[in-house]
Amino acid sequence: MGKNILFICGTLNQTTQMHAIARELPEHHCFFTPFYLEGFTAFLHRLGLMENTAVGDKLSRNVNRYLAGHHLPVDPGGKRDNYDLVVMCTDLLVQKNLYGKRLLLVQEGMTEPEGLRYAGVRLLGLPRYIANTASFGLSNTYHRFCVASPGYRDLFIRKGIPPEKLVVTGIPNFDNIVAYLDNDFPYHDYVLAATSPTRETFQRDDRSGFIQQVVEIAEGRQIIFKLHPAENERRSRREIERLAPGALVLQEGDINAMIANCAVLVTQFSTVTYIGLALGKKVYSYLDLDELNRLMPVQNGGTSARLIAEECRSLLATPLYAS
Repeated sequence: MGKNILFICGTLNQTTQMHAIARELPEHHCFFTPFYLEGFTAFLHRLGLMENTAVGDKLSRNVNRYLAGHHLPVDPGGKRDNYDLVVMCTDLLVQKNLYGKRLLLVQEGMTEPEGLRYAGVRLLGLPRYIANTASFGLSNTYHRFCVASPGYRDLFIRKGIPPEKLVVTGIPNFDNIVAYLDNDFPYHDYVLAATSPTRETFQRDDRSGFIQQVVEIAEGRQIIFKLHPAENERRSRREIERLAPGALVLQEGDINAMIANCAVLVTQFSTVTYIGLALGKKVYSYLDLDELNRLMPVQNGGTSARLIAEECRSLLATPLYAS
């Protein structure tokens, strides 16, 4: 008899990863919920202060459209409360109604560098979400944690995560990067700049300097800016039009195809940097490229969702007190 599994979605990338895993579990009853808040974070959301995060109305609408378009059963907030397993795409905030259940955490993508806010989380006990993805995995509330690569397993162990909880499975959307070469994006051989929503998450961003860097790298070639979905689009377009007139600015569309067709990729703090590196593109980034090559998600031909599903089955077969 099938078990009840709740998949907690977040960004559209996280949502498609959750869906990919669920497709590999046809014998079970899979339900989905957009990411939900409670307590103080719910209060901030009501004030409109979390609009540029995964729980903002704009990104939530994208997720809801995806779930409805694929006719997926939705249980907002996991209110059925009879789940045998919960699959999470983040543990920066773990909802109270998840405690006491089997929890499996799946790495979504890149973790940010450890800075002052990360130190505040570790030393002062500040909420994990203050340090964003640098604090990914630190809740230790889950029973199993599926990670992108051996390099990431080593990184999470260094951060204090118990090794026995970590399983290298690869992660959907980043485990078969060569497949992105087959696309119908109409442009080729341009300089692609992928921006990050650093200002929207209250971090420093010298956006003018970044745009000027892109223009210098392009040396007259066509430039395409792909804005992060959580960005303030109007502000970003205005800045680009002033400093890089003639550049094409996109907020929607498949960035994987855009990277596959570009000649040069320029990023700030973005998981898509991995796409460029894996495809052998010339890459410029604020991130340490040598470190990213060490952390590169395993390329297993698109089988990560199946491997994570096997971990789900294993966890379901383990008594909760022993898991």
